Amino acid sequence: MIVQELQKIQERCGWLPAEELRALSQRLTVPLHRLHEVASYYPLYRLKPPPRVDVKICRDMACHMAGAERVRAEVEMIASEYPAGSVAVDGVSCLGRCDKAVAAAVNDHHYVLSQTSESLRQLISKAYSKDPLPHAHWDMSPLGLTIDVYNGRSEYLAVKRWFEGMEANALLKELEVSGLRGMGGAGFPTFRKWMAVRGAPGQPKYVVCNADESEPGTFKDRELLRRAPWLVIEGMVLAALVVGAEKGWIYIRHEYPDGIDAVRAELKRAREAGIIGSNILGKGKTFELDIFISPGGYVQGEESALLEAMEDRRGEPRNKPPFPVFQGLYGKPTVINNVETLSWVPGIVLHGGSWYRDMGVKGATGMRLVSISGDVAKPGVYEAPLGQTLRELIELAGGMAGGRPFKAVALSGPSGGFYPAQVPVSELPPKFVQTKMPVGATQFDMLDLALDFNTCGEMGAMLGAACIVYNDTRDMVNQALNAVSFYRNESCGKCVPCRVGGQKMVEMTTELVEGRSPPGRLELMRDLGETMGLTSICGLGQVASNPVTSVLKLFPEEVEAYRKGQKP
Repeated sequence: MIVQELQKIQERCGWLPAEELRALSQRLTVPLHRLHEVASYYPLYRLKPPPRVDVKICRDMACHMAGAERVRAEVEMIASEYPAGSVAVDGVSCLGRCDKAVAAAVNDHHYVLSQTSESLRQLISKAYSKDPLPHAHWDMSPLGLTIDVYNGRSEYLAVKRWFEGMEANALLKELEVSGLRGMGGAGFPTFRKWMAVRGAPGQPKYVVCNADESEPGTFKDRELLRRAPWLVIEGMVLAALVVGAEKGWIYIRHEYPDGIDAVRAELKRAREAGIIGSNILGKGKTFELDIFISPGGYVQGEESALLEAMEDRRGEPRNKPPFPVFQGLYGKPTVINNVETLSWVPGIVLHGGSWYRDMGVKGATGMRLVSISGDVAKPGVYEAPLGQTLRELIELAGGMAGGRPFKAVALSGPSGGFYPAQVPVSELPPKFVQTKMPVGATQFDMLDLALDFNTCGEMGAMLGAACIVYNDTRDMVNQALNAVSFYRNESCGKCVPCRVGGQKMVEMTTELVEGRSPPGRLELMRDLGETMGLTSICGLGQVASNPVTSVLKLFPEEVEAYRKGQKP
């Protein structure tokens, strides 16, 4: 695989020297331009030697709220104390450590949390002197959550249960009863996806775990990968047995070195225990499972872009149809599931679909893990029943930090946009108003929103894996500019609406923030957002305008103050 071979060179050399690329071209009998096509696309690779010290400071959502811009400016001043060009400071897209903002990376592989400029000063000094950087101590203790039915032990009882006589149709029925959906944001019923791949013609078939968790505010899969990797491995083995696949990959973002190490170690244990390999538990079934380390880029979280990367191409989304369940990896039927989705499957096999289904509340089905960050007292990953209200979720995270009033929320990272504490009835779908609100009510209290797929769908909201909470001091126009800038930065550039529209949206929002938005500009921004949503190829472009259009719609007082040059 070109992608993985390039990564080996970069790990060894720190960048991709021309002579190494020529040697790789000859060894793989691949034209040199193909290597450059891939290497020039992904943010992981360097085509020039790196500086002696390279500091990248997360600039997105939670870190932005925690003062990333200020920290970066202070660190740039520190860098100026060193010889020119020896210490580089730049921003970077979300590192998946939103619960410990501000997050930063030093020399690519050393990830540090809750950073101030002074703590980074010490790390820069060590890195410049080529002294060993302090070891990051990650929490590797058992999760202690319902999802880990083994309570911190890799027992693989669900696979053993399968070989005691469980059939594919029986497992699919339990998945249907459970109501388990895709937990990466799409919410597609898991049993339908597995059934489609099982029934699809063609061999071989594949199973891929999408562990490229890159949405700002999302870090739940990080905890599963490093603290309960046996769950996702067993879920993949069970998926393979159901659909008839013999090969699978865990596609994991390179910014999760702790998760990569934990999964590698658990794969070794699983292989030794006969859970994966050429003769699973001596029953004659084969399933080989490996890690594929992502070369970077948020758009690789889109399943078809992920497949393009695995096939050694630029990770640009494919047009659909065909869908991956019919023509996925190498054109073959492929199951692609999120880490959490797969991790619930062992418990469903052991305890039945109703076990998972009945954990929901207020008429909803199931349980989920939520990454919550921002202005809450205890940011982190929480296990919560679907149907729980936003108020209950915030209370689970310790309530509002400092006791400040709740002002706004992003229910799905930047992709779902922002909602205020009180949403006017005029901005809600009529059916939602009729079924979810008292007669005569003029506003809906967002804290009362039941967080389940159906209710959020009826409201026109997205229920994702991330929840970012804002207090009454936050400037939502500024937050929207930060979020739409993320999408502009992460666009793959394949389609015009996303590539050009994203840049224009950033420019027009910047005009608004600077108090120089001309007459008619807000209407143009709304029209552009609608056009991007209708015409972009993949989900990135389709949601890229949501942070801005939601603020234009739901925070009109703040927008109007900016338009008049009166920053609130």
